[in-house]
Amino acid sequence: MKGPDRSRWLSVNGLDLHLREWGRDGAPKLFLLHGWMDVSASFAFMVEELQREWHVVAPDWRGFGLSSRASHGYEFPDYFADLDALLDRLSPDEPARVVGHSMGGNVLMAYTGLRPERLSRIVSLEGFGGHRYDAQRAPAHFVRWLDQQRKPASFRPYPSLDDVARRLRKNNPRLTTEQAAFLAPHWARPAAGGGVVLRADPRHKQLHAQQTRLDEVFACWQRITCPVLWVMGDTPGAQGFRTETPEQFAQRCAAVPSLRLETIADCGHMLHHDQPAAVARLVESFLD
Repeated sequence: MKGPDRSRWLSVNGLDLHLREWGRDGAPKLFLLHGWMDVSASFAFMVEELQREWHVVAPDWRGFGLSSRASHGYEFPDYFADLDALLDRLSPDEPARVVGHSMGGNVLMAYTGLRPERLSRIVSLEGFGGHRYDAQRAPAHFVRWLDQQRKPASFRPYPSLDDVARRLRKNNPRLTTEQAAFLAPHWARPAAGGGVVLRADPRHKQLHAQQTRLDEVFACWQRITCPVLWVMGDTPGAQGFRTETPEQFAQRCAAVPSLRLETIADCGHMLHHDQPAAVARLVESFLD
């Protein structure tokens, strides 16, 4: 699906959320939810590979990209509420098709269990529920959370957008020079004191107040009624499920009532950057 993107903002839960859109108004809607420390423009490479006509809607989550920053922390229930409001506004009369990457996939999976009637089909790209945390870690976690409240979070500036692009390629060597140059100005903006700084609230660097409990996540997943596609890259990454035993990963899969699992070759966590055409084909075939 070719064509330029366009921007608009919606007032959602007291914030102005930026929406990046591709395609024709009136075409079937497809919502795309980006991951942590990412932006909606991250999906541009995949969108270019879509073959059907879609009206693609990709929000910048609160505190990311061009969306407003929140006056409080960023917890998963806040993202649930924002997604709930967006679907109420943009898909009030029909269940939505939604794709989420990483954090966006985790938000989407849990939300679909909370509002199963609002989704028709969902795709989670490398968003499979996070780490397994022992409850005994809770006191140390809360101490760390308290300690980080004592000073404001901040990002160090980069000298230039070229330096941001180089960092993006360092994080993901599969990213091409052209892709990194495209993403850099969407990830960073000019800083007041010179250089450029990330387009994100630095509080995203801080711990969430609550640790994610997988038993609660699984309880949400078990309420999902629509078909679900999980897509993973074949290169091991840092996600919690990568270090699990086969039995533990099977437990994750068993928590989703109607699940299809696919692996794409020669890509890592940022599979919509590494293999956008393959991801687009899988998504569209599943949605069909």
